[in-house]
Amino acid sequence: MNRNPGPRTAHLCVDMQRMFAEESPWRMPWMEKVVPHAVELTQRHPDRTIFTRFIPPSAPEDVPGAWRAYYERWEEMTLDHMDRALLGLVEPLQRFVPPARIVNKRYYSAFRQTYLRRILAEGHYDSLVISGGETDVCVLATVMAAIDLGFFVFIPDDAICSSSDKFHDCLRELYDKRFTSQIEVTNSEMVLSTWV
Repeated sequence: MNRNPGPRTAHLCVDMQRMFAEESPWRMPWMEKVVPHAVELTQRHPDRTIFTRFIPPSAPEDVPGAWRAYYERWEEMTLDHMDRALLGLVEPLQRFVPPARIVNKRYYSAFRQTYLRRILAEGHYDSLVISGGETDVCVLATVMAAIDLGFFVFIPDDAICSSSDKFHDCLRELYDKRFTSQIEVTNSEMVLSTWV
């Protein structure tokens, strides 16, 4: 399916934060390769860009169920232990706020317990260009939620990243082959050449 992003397309940039770009247990080594593409996408329509930030709990006991075990494993990445400056967006993107907006989230999906859906409804958006990381975690959860809500999703594969090449490639193929009516896997150049 060939479809072009239009005036009702927003850019959702997922978790392009310092804690994933700099030295930390959650660092994604090739985030730096996708940052320039995220910048190009943001520059096209900064007023239509929403950045998400993943915000860990203060301590493992602040979250329920399996999330508690997760943060017991990654306790050094809880707010009581980490440098909170690492929550910020990577510097090339921070300069676009405002007019770009920031939505903080505590879970993988950008739609869970956030006001993202309200922002998109107010803008009358029906499609999303999704960039950011990780391809196989927060991007995956956000893409699936967006599909459930009826959004068409453009995924520029040079603007998403993971800490696992293997799972990035698996998800790229899944996005491209399994959801052909709801997702178009493309690249930043193609998005920018057609996005009005």
